Amino acid sequence: MSQFVSQAAEALPGTDGDNDLDMDVDARVSKAMDAIWAVGTTPVGGLWKAPEFDELQKACAARYQEGRVTFGLTFALDHALKSLGLPCLSSGSSQTISINPKQAYTLLDEAFTRTTTRRRYICPLDLAEDIPTLNFGAARTGYFTAAQLDELFDKPRLTRYYPNLSFDSSRFSQFNWLVVEEDVPVAESVGARSTPGFSMMMSRDLGEIDPHESRFPPAVEHALFFLLLAPWEDWSSMTEVDWRGFRIPWIYQLDDDLFVAPSEPRNPDSLSWEPKFRHDEWGEVEETEGPVLLTLTDEASEQLLSRNQEHWSEFRYASDTSLFDTPVIHFLVRAFLANGIDEFMAHLTVVEAALGLQADYRRRERGNHVDKGPTERVALRLAAALDDPGAAEVYEELFELRSAFIHGRGGLEKISTNQRVQARRLAAKAAAALVRLGGESGRSREVVLAELLDKGVRLAGGDGQ
Repeated sequence: MSQFVSQAAEALPGTDGDNDLDMDVDARVSKAMDAIWAVGTTPVGGLWKAPEFDELQKACAARYQEGRVTFGLTFALDHALKSLGLPCLSSGSSQTISINPKQAYTLLDEAFTRTTTRRRYICPLDLAEDIPTLNFGAARTGYFTAAQLDELFDKPRLTRYYPNLSFDSSRFSQFNWLVVEEDVPVAESVGARSTPGFSMMMSRDLGEIDPHESRFPPAVEHALFFLLLAPWEDWSSMTEVDWRGFRIPWIYQLDDDLFVAPSEPRNPDSLSWEPKFRHDEWGEVEETEGPVLLTLTDEASEQLLSRNQEHWSEFRYASDTSLFDTPVIHFLVRAFLANGIDEFMAHLTVVEAALGLQADYRRRERGNHVDKGPTERVALRLAAALDDPGAAEVYEELFELRSAFIHGRGGLEKISTNQRVQARRLAAKAAAALVRLGGESGRSREVVLAELLDKGVRLAGGDGQ
């Protein structure tokens, strides 16, 4: 939002009006904005009870909503005025950056007439040691200075909306971040933008399950999947602690739409800290604090740098093919977010989603090698996709553990660190193989998997029939 304030300031210099405003500016809205900006203190009963607010509603309704004053418009203007720093709502705050009413009017007019919003997802990479600066698609990773984080979170807007906000960008700057942006069409009505919950169809089944819905927004899920294709389990120096190189405990979403209320950011204490010790200039030991880190091997940063825009384009191309019709992305990300047996199960599900077919469970519908059962068929395709005959045996052994857990067989032993890491490795390699196969041709998923099965049988020393 701060960038829009700057643009408005350039277009409308000064703080006491501009005589060069275009003649087509709605004088009634502009006058109403001047009036509400002049209100000294919050009116008794709240802003909505103020006659100046009522006039602004009516003026905006006349210009933008064919005269309709709606409940959604009331909320939209409330959110907008708070984001713009309406003086009577932020009086007493020393950190609020003031905007004059002409600048505020320009931004409000832009909000009513815009068709898209720039949505930003800011994700802390908690526990990450030293992930280099990466740029792929509309995503980037790395460290950001306190000033850069203030800009990413649009601190000026946040301090206008939350006059008593405490946002410690200096502490946040000690962590790595993933930032993803996308342009999203705005809803048709300002009410659906400001109060989306009220726009929900009440006839909808509120308890329904959308099988394609992820815990993370799709743009973040795709960026995270791309990062998870890297061999984190090989870079980890302590797989018994965690094979991951980072965690994402929360996501901060920010729309540059004035009618969408920004949420209050989390506190740096929501991330992982530990005591640190250093010697001061007199040689005395001084205790400070710093982020907890999952240490990685030296090759991690160098290899991560190879994951560039070209590799991202390959993934995006492959993800639009039929090879990704199944929830491969969903389960690889799900495994990253899960722990324990749920993580293990999700990783094995990645392999099955990547290389399995419904027809595998229907003998009459198997196009080739009808004598091979469902698990063996997936295992053989995996061996072919990775060009590694041993991968089939490892998968079948892990799948046996999965089956023992699901079917409640007695005597199931604990899953070892090695087995846990093996499941993660096979899942990541299977997903990476799909990306590679997706860029080779426009063949259907069924044809690709049939060819992989043929190759897998040959690798295993079968008859190839």
